[in-house]
Amino acid sequence: MWDAGTAEEAVNDAYREFKVRLRRLDEILVAKGLTNLEFAQALSRVHRAERRGDRSREPRDELRVLLERAEALARRSA
Repeated sequence: MWDAGTAEEAVNDAYREFKVRLRRLDEILVAKGLTNLEFAQALSRVHRAERRGDRSREPRDELRVLLERAEALARRSA
């Protein structure tokens, strides 16, 4: 049977993991400054999409794709 508590915990865990990854990218941006404009723009897109997102559900695929793109750009600039 479906348990609302378990479903809510799964959503909370998904957003918690998403926010940890996003904070890590923010730290990279602060440490490196605006030396990589493409990365800064990608991170900005993630933040805008996250603000528009519905936190009562798991992060949408669009949000995950944006985050993964920003992470890839961060790795490339390392």
